[in-house]
Amino acid sequence: MQQNQKKPRIVIVGAGFGGVKLAKLFAKENVDVLLVDRHNFQLFQPLLYQVSTAVLSTDEIAYPVRAFFRKSRNVEFFMAKAEGVDQARKVLLTNHGEIAYDYLILAAGATTNYFGMQEVEAHSYGMKTLQEALHIRNHVLHMFERANKETDPEVRRRMLTFVVVGGGPTGIEESGALTELFGIQQKEFHNLDFSEVSVKLIEATANVLPMVAPNLREHAVKVLRKKGVDVMLNTQVVGYDGNDLKLKDGTTIPTQTVIWAAGVKAVPFIKDCGGEVDRGGRIIVNEKLQVEGSDCVFAIGDCAHYQHGTERPLPTVAPVAMQQAQTAHDNIMKLIQGQQDLATFHYKDLGAMATIGRGEAVVDKTKINPQMTGFIAWCAWMFVHLLRLAGAHANFTVAIKWTWNLFSGTRLGRIITNIKD
Repeated sequence: MQQNQKKPRIVIVGAGFGGVKLAKLFAKENVDVLLVDRHNFQLFQPLLYQVSTAVLSTDEIAYPVRAFFRKSRNVEFFMAKAEGVDQARKVLLTNHGEIAYDYLILAAGATTNYFGMQEVEAHSYGMKTLQEALHIRNHVLHMFERANKETDPEVRRRMLTFVVVGGGPTGIEESGALTELFGIQQKEFHNLDFSEVSVKLIEATANVLPMVAPNLREHAVKVLRKKGVDVMLNTQVVGYDGNDLKLKDGTTIPTQTVIWAAGVKAVPFIKDCGGEVDRGGRIIVNEKLQVEGSDCVFAIGDCAHYQHGTERPLPTVAPVAMQQAQTAHDNIMKLIQGQQDLATFHYKDLGAMATIGRGEAVVDKTKINPQMTGFIAWCAWMFVHLLRLAGAHANFTVAIKWTWNLFSGTRLGRIITNIKD
């Protein structure tokens, strides 16, 4: 009697867009899948800014990983922090032990890049995790409560000055959303002088939103300034001690709130996975998405450096990760079947978009329309993001909240969940 052959074991590190899509694809194959992540949920990072500004709640942008695979008996979840890869022994190293693999895919995402400025890292707020978004929300609301009791005008203005660093989509969206949040605050803080409240957006280069056309960049800046955001271009941050933000030209901005959205880098353990990494810590992959040194280790998404036939490495956006997931799946299945003619990855740019606030967005290079601004662009942005949310509950509640917020501006999430003396 012939014994059943052991199924190939596919280990995926990271439960983001790319990792979950990979697991869903492999769930249909005759393989065993182990999905590893330090969190038990998939986080919809593009909407973190809405948690930080009291539009949405945590359960609306996070979805339990195990819920994706309740009907997939060959998919298991392992909650652990990845720490490296031993390619020679074919094991993933984690804080909860070693995990053997036949094929490994690194889809671990990225973290905030402070460009070596430890002082800035220690005192500013990143926005890559759910905890960081909640910290921002709590801190911002605390600043208003404290300023309402503060008698020293200099200290009060420092509390009411909010600086966002980085002119990419996250920085644009955060600064626009803050001004709208403060519009609600103004109706309820009767004794505060809101002329002392300011929101500043700092960008080191001459342009915001580098992925869209120049006219759309100008439109975004115009809308932000109309909302009251002080947009500071060609301005570089060199330090921040928690009270004063230091700029390269020698000036300082008194503030107790700096939200850092100026860059990303690969999560630290990627450098210990046996392959070469770039300056941002992203592991370099070949045209088949394989990591140097092994034909059974692949990398996709934000932690992978893919630059084949492109002027720059592919951007750290969800469409890249999801398209790479399909190619990685196809190539691994070919290897399992003994084929060597692996597919080369080709990225199809689906366009770029960013929202600037209620009823305002910019959309560039999509199939629907080459360029859109204003309310139509905001509807397109809303539709695309609703499609990517996990779970019918999130789709329904987020759509209702966005619609209600559009007409009323209500933000019931202004709840302080940490107590400070």
